[in-house]
Amino acid sequence: MTASVNWDTYWLYVLAEAALSLSPGPAVMLVIAYGLTHGARRSIPAALGILCANAFYFSLSATSLGALLVASRTFFNIVRWLGAAYLVILGARALIGKPTPISVSRPGSKAAPGAVFLSGVTLQLANPKTLIFFAAILPQFVDPRLPIGAQMLWLAAGSVIPEFFILLGYGYLAARAAGFATDPRYARWTDRLAGLLVLAAAALVLSVTT
Repeated sequence: MTASVNWDTYWLYVLAEAALSLSPGPAVMLVIAYGLTHGARRSIPAALGILCANAFYFSLSATSLGALLVASRTFFNIVRWLGAAYLVILGARALIGKPTPISVSRPGSKAAPGAVFLSGVTLQLANPKTLIFFAAILPQFVDPRLPIGAQMLWLAAGSVIPEFFILLGYGYLAARAAGFATDPRYARWTDRLAGLLVLAAAALVLSVTT
């Protein structure tokens, strides 16, 4: 039976993806912010939104369009600044006590899953470093002697599955570390911390260069 992927190099790819996911980048900071303010359950839609954006960039990088976008400085600047502006607004509103999807201090505050998911999608689409990574890494793990389509499916799974569980882990740990978040005495400070995390994510997005 013919192999569908080169297993010797595949596990190196999975390890590289896991290492990137473990690093404290914008995605991790957003998930931690939701874990702090709304618990581990609300961090799940954020993780799913991040992974949907990853899947989109993965699909682009698997085609010639991905290479064209990587070479386009205009594309990267537009994406970075629009996404960073959204994150700055989100973080700043949390800092000053205005209602946002990451706020917890307002009475009855509860982030809607759809809003959380959208935050995750927006954050990761605003981080073109993801596309750079896929465009640079994928070709090194594709064996031209094997079916391309099957390899792409395996590589996509090797990217999405580890990151999903890593992000869930960050959300869970943040929720466990901040069980006092919904206490009115501490909720305002939790909002401020979440706002700072999102602002840090915005700074990391803006630090990406082509």
